[in-house]
Amino acid sequence: MTGMDAAVPRTFSAGQSIEDHCRACHADRMHTIIVVDAQRQPLRVSCGFCGSDHNYRGGPRDAPRTTTPPRVPAPPRAVAAPLPLVSEREVREPAVSLDAAGIDLERLLRQVIREEAGLTAVAPAEKWRGGDLILRAGKPGLQDKVFPIETFFHKIVMVRNRLRTLEQQVNAMDAPEDVKVKLQGYITGCYGSLTSFNILFADEADRFEGSASE
Repeated sequence: MTGMDAAVPRTFSAGQSIEDHCRACHADRMHTIIVVDAQRQPLRVSCGFCGSDHNYRGGPRDAPRTTTPPRVPAPPRAVAAPLPLVSEREVREPAVSLDAAGIDLERLLRQVIREEAGLTAVAPAEKWRGGDLILRAGKPGLQDKVFPIETFFHKIVMVRNRLRTLEQQVNAMDAPEDVKVKLQGYITGCYGSLTSFNILFADEADRFEGSASE
């Protein structure tokens, strides 16, 4: 590579992933690019962990992680909520029931919207919080890729939520029953392929369930 080639900045497109410092999480997270400028540089991004949108802040601020040395216990990362689908009050207070006296309309609407959309607040198992997911190459000398487990867990939960939404759409669609059954079989197969990630969930009710053959 010539010196002129090295000076050419990398260009980006909307939808690509990029690491940036999240203003809401106060930590480096993987983001999705929403808007780029005329030079195809990121302008606005969306955090893959908390879902907040903000202007691109120039990349990660923490020191980059390298090949893992003997691990020293670190203080646990602060987890603001199980996932950013609930308000702070919902985290602190019990769920609202329809027969409760003095119903909190805001909280009740939040619950109904999440349930209808197949979106639920999900917590990772306690032992994984603050941990890292390490991708180690099979060839010596190559650098490990390290992700916070919370970031990976959030992606798995979003896949699960979208599969649930797809399942609801299939059930409601105007199509022959044999077509619905076939599509449901594919969805169930997806659930079964994802059961390996059940160890990440704190609550068994949140885990993937596939067919007996999966």
